[in-house]
Amino acid sequence: MAGKQLEEPLADSVRSALSSAIANTAPPIPEFASSEKRMEYLRWLSAQSPKLAKRKPELQQRQEFLQTVWYETKRAGLDTTTVLGLIEVESAFRKYAISVVGARGYMQVMPFWARLIGDGDVSKLFHMQTNLRFGCVILRHYLDREKGDEFMALGRYNGSRGKAEYPNAVFAARKKWIV
Repeated sequence: MAGKQLEEPLADSVRSALSSAIANTAPPIPEFASSEKRMEYLRWLSAQSPKLAKRKPELQQRQEFLQTVWYETKRAGLDTTTVLGLIEVESAFRKYAISVVGARGYMQVMPFWARLIGDGDVSKLFHMQTNLRFGCVILRHYLDREKGDEFMALGRYNGSRGKAEYPNAVFAARKKWIV
C-alpha cells in the first residue's frame, strides 16, 4: 500500500530532532515502573503472539518482533495497535518487503529518510529495530505536524494525505490487535 510519499523539506531543527530520535541505539529492553505495568506488558505479549503466529511461526523471532514493536511505539509515544495495523497493511509483516516506489521493510520506510535523518545506508532499513524505529519516529513526526489527527498523519505517512483508503485500511487492521 505504499503511496507516493515525497521528500518534504525539513527545517534544520526538525531534521536534528528526528536524527537524534533514531540515533539512540539502546536495545529494546522493556523497563517497568511497577510490577503491574510489567504484568500488563506480559499479558499484551501473550495475547498478540498467537495472532502473529501465521506470519512469524518461530516463537523467538515473533517475541523479539513484538517486544521491539512495543518498545519503539512506547518510545515514540504511539499507539501499539495502530503501528501493528500499519505494519500489516504496509508489508504484511514481511521484513524484506519492497514497494513499487522503493519503500522498505516492515513499516515501508522510504529510502530518502535514511539520508535525511540517518547515516544514508538504505540497507539498514531491512534491520528490524532500525526499520521500526524509523517508522515510529516518522509517524510521530507526522502526528505532530497534523496536531494529533491520526487520519491525516497516516495519509501523510503513506503519501496519500487527505484520501480515506489508506487510513481506513490501517484503522480496520488495527482492530485485530486490540487486546
